[in-house]
Amino acid sequence: MLFRSIDVFNREALAIEVDHRLRSGDVVEALNRLVRKRGAPKYLFADNGSEFSGHLVDLWAYHHQVRLDFSRPGKPTDNAYIETFNGSLRDECLNLHWFGTLAEARQLIEAWRVDYNVRRPHMALGNIPSAEYALQANNQRGSMALTSAQS
Repeated sequence: MLFRSIDVFNREALAIEVDHRLRSGDVVEALNRLVRKRGAPKYLFADNGSEFSGHLVDLWAYHHQVRLDFSRPGKPTDNAYIETFNGSLRDECLNLHWFGTLAEARQLIEAWRVDYNVRRPHMALGNIPSAEYALQANNQRGSMALTSAQS
């Protein structure tokens, strides 16, 4: 299973958590790591998986004053940023590798995430990588919103 989180402002892939099973506690751990590194977002867009709709994520959001916004069931366009990211992840990484171990999957997926942020140009950002865009816009950034999904 994968938990993915991207910054909708600069399209940066903030985290991809890989494990056999991910629960709401795993999501909260990942979100806490992101908060320590980047601060809390104003919004968290998520699908309706049980790992997001449970009490732990709700309490996390309340504690960090983050607004949770859930996509409607069967409406992937409600969370278009993560769906676009999912397609890129699948086409450029998951479909190209056969993972023998969980450690290998984590290593290859993390390498892809870094490459996605540092080297891969994004049309929506003027054909520059998300990391470069984030550096350019860092002083102008007024709000941060995350979008997350699990599969």
